[in-house]
Amino acid sequence: MNKQAIGIFDSGVGGLAVAQAVHQLLPSEDLLYIADSGFMPYGSKTQDEIRQRCHAIVDYMATQGAKAVVVACNTATMAAIGSLRAHYSLPIVGVEPGVKPALQQSKSGVIGVLATPSTIASQSFQRLCRQQAEDLGRIVFQPCPELAATIEALHLDGEHTEALLRRYCEPLLSQGVDVLVLGCTHYAFIAPLLRRILPSGVSLITTEQAVALQLQRRLTPSSQLGTQPSATPGRVRLLTSGDSQRFSAQLQVLWPSVENPVITPLHLSCAELG
Repeated sequence: MNKQAIGIFDSGVGGLAVAQAVHQLLPSEDLLYIADSGFMPYGSKTQDEIRQRCHAIVDYMATQGAKAVVVACNTATMAAIGSLRAHYSLPIVGVEPGVKPALQQSKSGVIGVLATPSTIASQSFQRLCRQQAEDLGRIVFQPCPELAATIEALHLDGEHTEALLRRYCEPLLSQGVDVLVLGCTHYAFIAPLLRRILPSGVSLITTEQAVALQLQRRLTPSSQLGTQPSATPGRVRLLTSGDSQRFSAQLQVLWPSVENPVITPLHLSCAELG
């Protein structure tokens, strides 16, 4: 078995939902997770700044011997995935909203996408939606400027978060949306609350399981995964460019089952890209 780690990173804790899905699907694999909380929110940065930051993170993961990298952030995927794949030879998996399966599942032909304002505004995201939608139906977008920060603060339930979600969902529901796509990895952590407040006829699509399966597909043909599960669970290394104590508190809520977590501070400098 190839015991090099799989690298996973996000601007904060949203990518932990992806990391958990990968850990569940590939329990014997070592994981290296980076929460780039010291540079968040990515949504307020320029596309060039995000690309530079992503390259710095993947550079670091490469020096740590990562055999693959998951860009577990929609904003970072839209801004940097092409540049990363052109620059590095290791497999790089991004996060894309499940627009096409949502349209295929929709009975009304209208789906909604909740995402950060920067993701919705990006040309890459709009192009992706046009390509995936084709003649399948109509997509309604709803920017959610406060939601990722609310989740980072661990407000996963309660009156404020519920009111915020109702405000974001109401314009979508009024247009006949019957499938709702979560276009930010952070949003997976408020999926239980969303399911409680959405009408029974509206379904929810998240992408963390699909990302884990795509990673498995990318690594299996090159024999970078073992053919048999190891009896020893993979080790999970956790690093953050932000406050380690805050990240530890977030981890206890968002991934309480992770074994023996050790959080290491990470300091990165971003070189100019040519």
